[in-house]
Amino acid sequence: MDKYRVCFTGVGGQGTLLATMVLAEASIHAGHHVLASEVHGMAQRGGVVESTVMIGDIKSPIISEGEADVLLGFEPVETYRAMRKCSADSVVISNTVPVMPYSVAIGKGSYPEVDKLFAFIESRVRKLVTLNAQAMAEEAGSVLSANVVMVGALARSGVLPVPREAFEETIRTKTKAAFVEANLRAFDLGFGAL
Repeated sequence: MDKYRVCFTGVGGQGTLLATMVLAEASIHAGHHVLASEVHGMAQRGGVVESTVMIGDIKSPIISEGEADVLLGFEPVETYRAMRKCSADSVVISNTVPVMPYSVAIGKGSYPEVDKLFAFIESRVRKLVTLNAQAMAEEAGSVLSANVVMVGALARSGVLPVPREAFEETIRTKTKAAFVEANLRAFDLGFGAL
């Protein structure tokens, strides 16, 4: 394969866009042509955030239905909602920790059973990987590094032509200095989770 389409999805405040930037920059560092885009939902924490990274000779940053090679989901329901982008050949990597929407928090709705969401996803893609990115981020020393845990799992998946070293160099040089060490530990834990 010489073209790779990666879709990111989550909710505001989860670091989806930082993860997108890390993949894009690491891919450029590895010598690939890259396009990236982002689509924000509500302009506040809790709104849906989707972004894409295209690696290779691809002219548009848009992933049509069924075109994603990889879906990186930072929240279970958002991973489920983004399944339209996947095909039977896609790899899905999802965080297992829900972010309760406002309607659920005030008792006006219910959150679906996460196991059922993942069973549905697993039945429709080539591979599903799930991990508790929050717990690993806490272990790394910063709960804010859950997004980088997810990037580590993506790097280890073997789906993309981007070496581990390119991700680590990007984390060292492109993330806030105060978080570099925690981010590197988070990346390592995510990488080791597969």
